[in-house]
Amino acid sequence: MITKLTLTVEKSTIEKAKSYAKNTGRSLSELVEKYLESITLEENTNKLSSNLKKIVGSVKLPVDFNEEEELRSYFERKHL
Repeated sequence: MITKLTLTVEKSTIEKAKSYAKNTGRSLSELVEKYLESITLEENTNKLSSNLKKIVGSVKLPVDFNEEEELRSYFERKHL
């Protein structure tokens, strides 16, 4: 659903943004929407990262652990 949004921005910033949008063949609305999507995606990524940080180190692997060998072995067992 598309919703109208009113922003208050410095005139010079608006002029530069309009010029950039025109030069790249996009609308100013599209630029703002993509920017807002990117910062909210970063926020969600950071939340995930903090959750992952909590579990880092909770699994201890042997020093000689070979991920490729383990995966190969797993798939051989699964498909044989």
